[in-house]
Order: sequence, then structure tokens, then C-alpha cells
Amino acid sequence: MKSQVDDLQSLLLAGGYQQFGVSKKGPADPGDEHCAIFFDTAKVERVDGGTFWLSESPAVPASVSWGSRIPSISTWATFKIKGLHPPGFSFQIVNTHMDHNSSHARRRGALLTWQHIDSLPSNLPVLYCGGFNALKESRMGRFLLGRSQEHGLSGNLNDAWVSCAQRRNAHLVHTYHGFHGRKWGTKEFLKMLFRAFFLCWDFHNQDLHVDWILFRGSSLSPFLCEIMDDNVAGQYPSDHYPVCCQFTLPRNVRPEEVEPSP
Repeated sequence: MKSQVDDLQSLLLAGGYQQFGVSKKGPADPGDEHCAIFFDTAKVERVDGGTFWLSESPAVPASVSWGSRIPSISTWATFKIKGLHPPGFSFQIVNTHMDHNSSHARRRGALLTWQHIDSLPSNLPVLYCGGFNALKESRMGRFLLGRSQEHGLSGNLNDAWVSCAQRRNAHLVHTYHGFHGRKWGTKEFLKMLFRAFFLCWDFHNQDLHVDWILFRGSSLSPFLCEIMDDNVAGQYPSDHYPVCCQFTLPRNVRPEEVEPSP
């Protein structure tokens, strides 16, 4: 919500951060939910960006389609990292919030966003993240991960959670917890067993996350992912746990050498 965006902006402003994005209802109504992207202006330069609506009219603010009741959006921004040699290394982040009610709307929204990603230069690294409101074994998840097709197309994204070498709080198999801080328990363990043995669950998807970080290409490599369960006296900032991931840059890219002051 706008109040949360303002709170984050006020806390991060002193550190040189800015935010980019509009609400689900468009610039004329900033009070609704955002898929804002915050960035450190000392480290990156935003060179492009925009928002499109996950509907049959993606340029129309607040538009809905495919059985959705409320607008859903994807906000994207392209950044160039400062202080690198050779200069010019860029990447794009796409932040989304999928419909929580209609699986058809989620699939079509994922297809629309994938078409945006697929239209970008093939050598541009892309991070596609947000609240997908579905498991990775869903039709939408399998499409984005390149394991099924939608309208003759198939994604080729990778899941940072299963690709990274280190995972923190892996026992939090759910990212949705309904403000209760749900932990791993007997019920979740039995669900995992059922899926693994009776549904022939893909071993790459041994979690119940509905919030993901996906990525395209090999220029950025995930090395540490974490499910963050920070709270204040049992009060959580969201009914979903945030997912955090750190990526490494290619080996041929390094920080510029700064000459020491005389």
C-alpha cells in the first residue's frame, strides 16, 4: 500500500535509495498496492522502466481480465551497475503480484510477462520476482520454468531457490503464513511426503513457496537465498514471508580500481 511505500522510502532515503513504480490503479490513484522497486542510487543507475497491467489491455491502468477481480501488474526497471570494469553491465528486474483468485488470470498474466521478458535482448540478465500466489508445480509455474507450454510458448527461467548453493530458513516450506508465522510442522511434512510419493513431485520443487525469484541467463548466479521471518513481538509486516537472494556478477566483470589519494 502507499503508506508502506512511504514508510520504506522514508527509512531508505537516508541511505540513498529511490523507488520506482505506480499503484495497481495507475498514477492517478497512488493509494493502492504497488510492486515498487527500490534501488541504491550510489550503486546503480535506472536507465528505463515501466508498468503494465496483466490484462487484455496492458497499457490501461486498473484493467482486469480473465476472471480477475482486482488489477494485477508487473513493474519493470533496467539498471546499469556503476563502478565496474568493463563499464555498462546492465540487468532488468520485473516485480509482479499475481491474482490470488483466478488461476486462468495467473497463467495469462505470466504469459504476458514472459512475452515482455522474451522481447528483451537475449544477453540482458533478468530477475522476475514477486507474489505469484501459486506453487511452482502449478501450470503457471511449470510454464515459466520451461516444463510446459501456454499458447505454444514455453518459458526458460530458473528458480533462484533451487539453483543457489546456500539456503537459509529452508524449514519454512510455506511463504504464505497468514500473519501467523507458520513453521514446519507435521501437517506440512505429510503434505511433502504425499506430493513426493503419490504425485511424483519434481524434486526441484520441494517447497510450498508462492513467492519466487526467477532469473534468466547465466550472467547473474544466485549463491544465497533466504526466507525472512523477521517480526516484532509476533507481528509481521506481511502475510507472506519475503524471499531474499544474493547474486554474483560474471567473473569478467570487476569493480573499477580507484587510485589512492596522494
